[in-house]
Amino acid sequence: MARPLRITYPGAVYHVASRGNERKAVFKSEGDREKFLQYLESATERYHAVVHVFCLMDNHYHLLLETPSGNLPQIMRHINGAYTTYFNVKRGRSGHLFQGRYKAILVDKDEYAKELSRYIHLNPVRAKLVKTPAEYEWSSYQFFIGAKKPPHWLYRDFILGYFGDKASTAQKRYRSFINAIANEAYDNPLNEVVSSTLLGSPEFIAFIKDNFLSNQKPDKELPALKELVEKIPI
Repeated sequence: MARPLRITYPGAVYHVASRGNERKAVFKSEGDREKFLQYLESATERYHAVVHVFCLMDNHYHLLLETPSGNLPQIMRHINGAYTTYFNVKRGRSGHLFQGRYKAILVDKDEYAKELSRYIHLNPVRAKLVKTPAEYEWSSYQFFIGAKKPPHWLYRDFILGYFGDKASTAQKRYRSFINAIANEAYDNPLNEVVSSTLLGSPEFIAFIKDNFLSNQKPDKELPALKELVEKIPI
């Protein structure tokens, strides 16, 4: 089976998504969701993960995640592994909970963080679970607009920093930014992902190629590597 290409380095930012096996629910109760958030918290404490944005749906989740220590695999083993163990023990089951390997798109934070935060926070609206993102309890959106006190492990400052230096002003402008397209069709920023691996400006993609791909050897189990090298001009 082909493996996803994982490019890791200190300070890397990813859009991470993981879906339930056979598209089945991975969150069946409020307790499940609360437990998952506890594992996000412990990932920030043990592995120095920085959680910028999150959204927990029924059968999958989305994160905008930064790795100051360049240790995405370790972080994800902790989050998905610990949650799977919890879920299986609670329900007397065994085996995989999530479908295959998690998806992790390496992101040009400066170019795409705002749009990805909007994409993630609008997930419940697109799924027709709620009419507005503010109605959805299991995402970071209510914390971004000041409707709830944020947990200490959620880092909002980077994204809200685009909307003003004063917290109340930034929260108000962020709400307007989200609501501007909440009920409209819009371009999915993930449509610009290259080889299911990279999302960023040409300069960012060139940086990744020069620093992390140029010396990689061909690997038939990593088709994304071959595709990326062919797509990116030398």
